[in-house]
Amino acid sequence: MGEITNVMEYQAIAKQKLPKMAYDYYNSGAEDEWTLKENREAFSRILFRPRILIDISKIDMTTTVLGFKISMPIMIAPTAMQKMAHPDGEYATARAASAAGTIMTLSSWATSSVEEVASTGPGIRFFQLYVYKNRKVVEQLVRRAERAGFKAIALTVDTPRLGRREADIKNRFVLPPFLTLKNFEGLDLGKMDQANDSGLASYVAGQIDRTLSWKDVKWLQSITTLPILVKGVITAEDARLAVHSGAAGIIVSNHGARQLDYVPATISALEEVVNATQGRIPVYLDGGVRRGTDVFKALALGAAGVFVGRPVVFALAAEGEAGVRNVLRMLRDEFELTMALSGCTSLAEINRSHVLTEGDRLRPKPRL
Repeated sequence: MGEITNVMEYQAIAKQKLPKMAYDYYNSGAEDEWTLKENREAFSRILFRPRILIDISKIDMTTTVLGFKISMPIMIAPTAMQKMAHPDGEYATARAASAAGTIMTLSSWATSSVEEVASTGPGIRFFQLYVYKNRKVVEQLVRRAERAGFKAIALTVDTPRLGRREADIKNRFVLPPFLTLKNFEGLDLGKMDQANDSGLASYVAGQIDRTLSWKDVKWLQSITTLPILVKGVITAEDARLAVHSGAAGIIVSNHGARQLDYVPATISALEEVVNATQGRIPVYLDGGVRRGTDVFKALALGAAGVFVGRPVVFALAAEGEAGVRNVLRMLRDEFELTMALSGCTSLAEINRSHVLTEGDRLRPKPRL
């Protein structure tokens, strides 16, 4: 395999190892995939304003998320069906997150159940939730996540219908026959049938509740005491509504560019959302993070932390648990180096003055 020096190098290895249908499912975005490219490219247009001659002999990257202390502001995003990538699937990801002292978010559409992931040992875990038409199923899922020791719900709100993922349509995507959506076993909801286009799109059309609205955030709060993160916010208007609805936090996300194409990159939408919340609830970023420099840029623009998705799945496909551990280690090391070279010794010191965005460069400069 040769020496892996950054998380992006795992993608080529995953492409060689995985069946085409599985690789395309993890890798592809919606329609023209403009937002998929933009999620990465937008980071490259943000520049640093590093400060010098600061004692950076001790650097503290620890932080708290919803009151839980973690080793760094880098967490694992929910990614579905991880056993397509590696036989250990979500087990390996959970163990790697725990070893790194950070949070794993388990997808509703996992190929390991909440109970199975809990059985891997201690760790701080969040549960990503889609709201099904059958609300009893949702209640059951939430109860099981609570019993299994999960600490928060990441309510995904940008998927009333599945985006048009043309690679999945071409491949007639369906879960391999030896796998099921484990959280729904015994409910006749764990199987995904072959369809004329994408089996997942047909599954979503049949099961996911299109009537989902802000009142359902209140309903969810009525059935659980777990804090609820609203995942899928990219505008100031929705950020204010999330605050008003009593959300514990916001995850700025465009679903890995897999839903509506031609929406902004999450890093481009971040500052608008942060400003709209006025510091009342924490805002996290999900999408496009591939470097420690990306993590720093997100924090400088107001994020309280970031979630990483595709790099975890590609590393899982390449090297199992060791790959996921390596991704977290590399991102951590790069982030620490970025802090040092920017003159920051704690997360509290990272602020807006450390970065220059496109908007900043277009504004007239004040006379010094």
